[in-house]
Amino acid sequence: MNINLIKTESDYNQALERLEVIFDAKRGTEEGDELELLGMLIDQYENEHFPIDLPDPIEAIKFRMEQMGYNQNDLAKIIGFKSRASEILNRKRKLSLEMIRQLHDALNIPTDVLIQTY
Repeated sequence: MNINLIKTESDYNQALERLEVIFDAKRGTEEGDELELLGMLIDQYENEHFPIDLPDPIEAIKFRMEQMGYNQNDLAKIIGFKSRASEILNRKRKLSLEMIRQLHDALNIPTDVLIQTY
């Protein structure tokens, strides 16, 4: 096992190639240990160099509604009024703390996504 820190894009690409080779390694074997360490190093490099921002709150609501087959009437049942649901989806009204709680509970959207400024 010869594992080095991933400092450059070239190192990253080599690590990905090696990961493909040992991907099916059994736990507890030397290759299994290498796979686990390599995975952690790749994850650390990706988090530093390819950060993923949280989604826009309204887009997250729309996406989750689509996934669940919900429409604006369903959203209105969650937050109270049909007009309020329309205002939220059209970005004319900000989410209140109570709405964030209700959306989190009903649509299972993380609160850290819903509390963002938009």
